Amino acid sequence: MTTLKVTSRDGTTLSCRVEGNGKGSPLLLIHGAGNYSGRWNPIFPLFEKDFSIYALDRRGRGESGDATEYSLEREFEDAVSVVDAIGRPVNVLGHSLGGICALEAALRTENIQRLILYEPPLPIDGPLTPQGTVDRLDALLKTGDREGVLTTVMLEVIRMPNKELDFLRNSPAWKERIALAHTLPRELRAVDNYRFDAKRFRNLNTPALLLLGGDSPPVFKVSIQALASTLRHNRTVVLEGQQHIAMDTAPKLLAQEVRSFLL
Repeated sequence: MTTLKVTSRDGTTLSCRVEGNGKGSPLLLIHGAGNYSGRWNPIFPLFEKDFSIYALDRRGRGESGDATEYSLEREFEDAVSVVDAIGRPVNVLGHSLGGICALEAALRTENIQRLILYEPPLPIDGPLTPQGTVDRLDALLKTGDREGVLTTVMLEVIRMPNKELDFLRNSPAWKERIALAHTLPRELRAVDNYRFDAKRFRNLNTPALLLLGGDSPPVFKVSIQALASTLRHNRTVVLEGQQHIAMDTAPKLLAQEVRSFLL
C-alpha cells in the first residue's frame, strides 16, 4: 500500500490509500457519511488484481485534512482534485454521499471514464433526515454519546434493519465509525439542502452503473429511479437481498457487478 496526497481547491490536503497492481485502470472509491477509506477493506482483495485502486479519505477523516467551514461544494471539488491528480482516465465508485460527490465531479472534469453510483441519497421528495433528528444528534454529541449518534443515523436516516446494525457493531471498523460521529450532523444537513436538478445532468455522456439494494428503503429507490430517467447512458442493477452496505454483507456480489461493468 502507498499513499497519494492531493491539495484541493481550498488548500485542504486529501489522502488516498493506493492499492492494486499499479498497472490496471484507476478506480477511485469514495465512501459515504460517517466513514473513511477503510470501509472498503472487504472488497480490496476482489479488485486489486485488475485495478489501480485509490480509496479517498474524504475531508475531516483518516489522513485527510479539514477546513473551518463545510459544504458539499468543497467535497465535489475534492473529488475532482483527486481524479485530475491521478493523471489518466479514472473510473469512480461512489457510495451513498460519496455517490453524490462522484456524480457532481463528473460535471466538473473530463477525466472520469465511468461512474458507479451505489444508492446516492438524493433528496428528491424532500429532506431525508426526519425533522428534529439532526438537532438530537447535536445534543448527543454534546453529552459525548458518539455511539448514540451513529446508531440513530443508522436506524432513523438510513433505516438499517437491526440485523445489519448488529453486523456492523461486531465489525472491526465500528470503533472508527464512532470516532467519526461528529461529521454526521454537518453532512446530513448538507445533503438535505442539496437540490438535484435533472437538467444539469441530461447531457452528461459518462456511462453510469446504478446500484440498488433489492431490500433497500424507498428513499434509495426513488434516487436511483431519478438518475435512471436522467442520465443518458446508464443501467440499473439490483443487488438482490441487499440494502445499503453490500460491500460489507455481500462483497463478492458487489465486486462482480462492478467488474462486469468496467472490464
